[in-house]
Amino acid sequence: MASEASEKKMEVITTHMNADFDALASMLAAKKLYPEAKMVFPGAQEKNLRNFFLHTSSYLFDFLRIKDVDFNAIRKLILVDTRQKKRIGKFKKLLDRSDLEIHIYDHHPPSDDDIKGDFELIRELGAGTSILTAIIREKGIKISPDEATLMSLGIYEDTGSFTYSSTKAEDHESAAWLLEQGASLNTISDMLTRELTAEQVWLLNDLMASATKNIINGVEVVIAKTKSDRYIGDFAVLVQKFMEMENLNVIFALAQMENRVYLVGRSRLPDVNVAEIAFEFDGGGHPQAASATIIGKTLIQVEEDLNTLLVSRINFERLAKDIMTSPAIHILPEATLKEAGDILTSYNINVLMVIDENTKLKGYISRPMVDRAVFLGLEERPVKEYMNVEFFHVKPETTLNEIQDLIINNKVRILPVLEDSKLLGVITRTDFLTILIEKSPTPQFLYDSEEIPRFVREKNIGNLLKERLPNKIIKLLKHLGETADKLDFNAFLVGGLVRDVVLKRKNFDVDIVIEGDGIQFAKTFADHFDAKVRSYPKFGTAVLVMPDGFKIDVATARIEHYESPAALPVVKLSSLKRDLFRRDFTINTLAVHLNKGHYGTLIDHFGAMRDIKERVLRVLHNLSFIEDPTRIFRAIRFEQRFGFKIGKLTESLIRNAVNINCFENLSGQRLFIELKLILKEEDPIGAIERMDGYDLLKIISPGLKLTEEVKNVLKEIKGVLVWFNLLYLSVIYKPWKVYFLGITSSLSDDDLDNLITRIQPQDKEILSMLSDRQEVRQALKELSRLKDKKNYSLYRILSPLSPEILLYGMAKTKSEKIKRSISTFFTKLKGTKIFIKGKDLIDMGYKPGLLFKEIFQSILEAKLEGDISTREDEIKFVNNRFGHLIDR
Repeated sequence: MASEASEKKMEVITTHMNADFDALASMLAAKKLYPEAKMVFPGAQEKNLRNFFLHTSSYLFDFLRIKDVDFNAIRKLILVDTRQKKRIGKFKKLLDRSDLEIHIYDHHPPSDDDIKGDFELIRELGAGTSILTAIIREKGIKISPDEATLMSLGIYEDTGSFTYSSTKAEDHESAAWLLEQGASLNTISDMLTRELTAEQVWLLNDLMASATKNIINGVEVVIAKTKSDRYIGDFAVLVQKFMEMENLNVIFALAQMENRVYLVGRSRLPDVNVAEIAFEFDGGGHPQAASATIIGKTLIQVEEDLNTLLVSRINFERLAKDIMTSPAIHILPEATLKEAGDILTSYNINVLMVIDENTKLKGYISRPMVDRAVFLGLEERPVKEYMNVEFFHVKPETTLNEIQDLIINNKVRILPVLEDSKLLGVITRTDFLTILIEKSPTPQFLYDSEEIPRFVREKNIGNLLKERLPNKIIKLLKHLGETADKLDFNAFLVGGLVRDVVLKRKNFDVDIVIEGDGIQFAKTFADHFDAKVRSYPKFGTAVLVMPDGFKIDVATARIEHYESPAALPVVKLSSLKRDLFRRDFTINTLAVHLNKGHYGTLIDHFGAMRDIKERVLRVLHNLSFIEDPTRIFRAIRFEQRFGFKIGKLTESLIRNAVNINCFENLSGQRLFIELKLILKEEDPIGAIERMDGYDLLKIISPGLKLTEEVKNVLKEIKGVLVWFNLLYLSVIYKPWKVYFLGITSSLSDDDLDNLITRIQPQDKEILSMLSDRQEVRQALKELSRLKDKKNYSLYRILSPLSPEILLYGMAKTKSEKIKRSISTFFTKLKGTKIFIKGKDLIDMGYKPGLLFKEIFQSILEAKLEGDISTREDEIKFVNNRFGHLIDR
């Protein structure tokens, strides 16, 4: 049967993925020209189109599901409203067949991805339906009013009801003819001018609130973004409304919905072709209107890619300072060739600049040279012996044409950008060529961005800082800003303190990032304010210790690379934005400018304020958990602490990281640090349950499971700790250790011993937890067998145990009698002391020896049982019981 089906020739009409009304109308029109052909969508349709099928007489149109198509039988493929390979889904695999005849009807401008057809009718009109309507009209083919209405819908939608600049006279003529054939304008109006839902209104408001004006190569481009954990339809309609309301020339809107990012672009300027931008994201459209759907990237990553593309696509006379990469990766002349090779490999570059301690350029060394030298056994020789010392260079103001002349005509591999012999940055041959072919990985700082005044006011939180922080810290922050001004550096308050100021949570941990030299900054500040400095040159960080002991962490703005998953990062100098991009979650990327002229200005590059408002936790890029798996534990900790929710894409990335076992290279010590921080939270049970949900407990120990019994123990621990804290005793204890005993309560002694060996804890009490657990087990047995109700017997059993072990035992036991016994110990017996000492006994005439121990134990027992209480009682008790043993 299969072979018979394959022998039968088949014609198929199809269009692009995420089909809209113009695509549907073009397919229907093509059906009139190819009556034997089957109409097949290559994939999903836009939501408004799906709704159309639900609420109209779709039985009139003969559509075949793609899963029912015999691809081997297809001999003719009719493409409408597209000719791009990557937009036709599974039909792409047919294109290499020599026996396939391809007919194309399209109105989009050409692209590098275009399919070559045996027959092509390409006209750049406002709608693809207009092309096919003209043919139907010319051939005198009759259509029904329903067909005329649907075909009109396609034209009206793709021309923006004839308002888009791409609209041509032919679009009007086709629409007029369809109206003569009975097209219903009422139906068209109902479909295209539907009232916005509450969710769509919220989305539109969010777009307007987030909009920023970017002056890119002299062109004003508005970029807006929004997020929603669920899909909200008609995003393109909302973007068009926004554009019309604010009379914008160019807008790009991004929406992260579920695990996808949707991009919609609109342009009224010939200099900005939004279809080219959409094409780079595997989307498409027209120069004036285009869209794309991106999977596998976060909103922040897509925005970064978009910014890079815009810089390369909107042309202007670039200067060397605009296109150089800065700071350049470099090495000192005295460093070894082996070190040079390691840097070249770590940063995936082919040429390494050689500079002295004053940043003056001495030469450069290439990867082939280093590889050859290492092969010859010269890896320990200094770089200066083999570096190239003759090189072309340019100044910051050198034009792109001059750069082109040097790179192409002189075959230059890399161009240093120098000012007074000092290295500012580099332009590589790859950088230059990618700019020429408009696929430039241009640095983010090549465009200026400012918030649009009518959408968002500039945010200054100076008053909020004053309200939330002690006056001592406010004074320190201002002094830090003044020091930065003197050094011509930029100083920023970053990290958890800024986040917690916004969240109105207590946090006085001051972290400062310096655009400049963080260690130099710290030393200068210390000289003026009598502080001490501990510096760490390898990481460009320092700790300032004020005279009263208050500490301030100072870091140089830096980028990091990871030599392997779970490894500690290697750092290099960078700018604030790059420094913030290396952080774990968007909510931790807020910064506050401290320099006097900008004091209190809140900097939010990555949508942290919006995520805080929505109470959502998101990573900045999709390799975040692969690079540093401990971020997964932090995500859980922050989610539970702040009452946030992990975003859907972030959750998907967590599960992927767990599935590929990215913890393989993670040391037990780092793992334990993160587990300890979770257990230190006020109520860690929710986080433990989340760890179990992500299958993380097995990472800590293969035998660790959140069984019902363990859940009950953790619940009891929570209740016991609440009770204990309400006693207001002066007992110092660590609640996290009680939870550690609880979460590991299902492990065998061998498994717990293996876990403790793996995590290599520095805490001696953790090292002894196995023996402690065995002791509490024995203590519970003794308490269960205890016949008498004497306090001394209770004290003798429980006093050797730490508070954490006792509280764990109280939660672990199911015996109410034992619980009461431990409660009695804490409230009445623990801390009982006797007054008289050995010297007192000697003064009373007793001879030192084993007798002293017996006397002290007897006094303690009598005191615990309530027989004596004062010092006089103790002396009287000793004389009465042991007076006959006095050495006379």
